Amino acid sequence: MPSTQWREVYLPDERTQHAEQVHVFSELQRKQLKKHGPGRALHRNQVAALRAVLAVEDSLPDHARQGIFAAPAAYEAQVRLSNGNFSVDRAPDIRGFAIKVLGASTPSSAEVEQNFTLVSQETLRVSGSADVVAIVDLSASAPGTALRKAVTQPGLTRSAVANVRDMVKPFSGFATHDFFSIMPLTFGDYAARLKLCAASTTINKAARRDLAADLFARLADGDLEYRLQAQFFEDERRTPIEDSSVPWDAPWLTVARLHVPRQAPDPALAEAVEKSSFNPWIAAKEHRPLGELMRARQAAYAVSWRNRDAAP
Repeated sequence: MPSTQWREVYLPDERTQHAEQVHVFSELQRKQLKKHGPGRALHRNQVAALRAVLAVEDSLPDHARQGIFAAPAAYEAQVRLSNGNFSVDRAPDIRGFAIKVLGASTPSSAEVEQNFTLVSQETLRVSGSADVVAIVDLSASAPGTALRKAVTQPGLTRSAVANVRDMVKPFSGFATHDFFSIMPLTFGDYAARLKLCAASTTINKAARRDLAADLFARLADGDLEYRLQAQFFEDERRTPIEDSSVPWDAPWLTVARLHVPRQAPDPALAEAVEKSSFNPWIAAKEHRPLGELMRARQAAYAVSWRNRDAAP
């Protein structure tokens, strides 16, 4: 059964460590700014921007009726789909599926903006934010520098290889792949990881050559509907809060459906979405991100936002 006995683990001098890690992302963003112009540090390549509606399920159990899921409702939403590191769709990569829910209501407040940031991997094989930053630094370094770092940090190399293996697994497209939060967030007093289930089982083998074309071809034919599911914390052994490398051993519950209506590419929407921030810390107080990795992301998002030309 879902439990409220979850706990976060705070590292000694964590804030100082996170502040130092931000420099890696700032440097990466600076290099990209010089080469490509303003933009994000990561998930820079926007594949598509979509209008959507998030419809909260009826008759949810008590532990799931929290925050924006407290009562059945339908909320306007915007979706940003992205490649993590590369602009070429066929390249192995982590894909991003970010959802901005607008004007949501919770038991404690109204007109809340709720951001969910999901990726195409269920787990991330790192021991903490230091590993993530080191992998980003390694991938952004010149070949000679990267080799020296790999030689002096063999543990990091093993972690990088493990995550690359996950990245090279086939990606069938944004309509036919599942997406995950990796780290949990609060559901009121409970905690849960999130999963967005694929909208279709019909695979287009040519999708990897042009992910946007595949998606909008489907949307020209009809609507797409994804199920948003939550997997609740039960105990630290089977559903660890801090360990992003472990798939949770707990049932999934559908808490909402993301309805994407028929639509064509909209340049004005794409520009607005690109300028906006999709930040998991922009959230109802009932849905606070959890874990050291997410606290490190909070610092990185703040700097990335300041470093790019974007509107709130």
